[in-house]
Amino acid sequence: MVKFLLILISLTVLSLSTADAAIYKGQRVFIKKCLKCHESGQNFVAKYKMKQWKKWMKKKGKPLAELHLKNKKAKKSWKYFKSRKYVKKSKHLKQFLIEYAKDSGNVPACN
Repeated sequence: MVKFLLILISLTVLSLSTADAAIYKGQRVFIKKCLKCHESGQNFVAKYKMKQWKKWMKKKGKPLAELHLKNKKAKKSWKYFKSRKYVKKSKHLKQFLIEYAKDSGNVPACN
């Protein structure tokens, strides 16, 4: 019984620790993938309010991906938005974009 309880607690802790999104990981994704086209960086994120970022990042970022895939100017990013990597990391990107949205009052670090 004790072994079962320890295993159950371990699995619960492990699943909770991997479920949360991390702002710093989203910032890393933004720097690596988004700054290529959105060079203004900090100003770009703060251009939109939290509500708009939440809308674009619903369903693992599908609306944001569609927005880019419809735009011929964003052709450089099409491969990324079609990839599993984007879907996998979208929760982190969402967290970052919402944290530093126009109406959040927060400003990201310059690293």
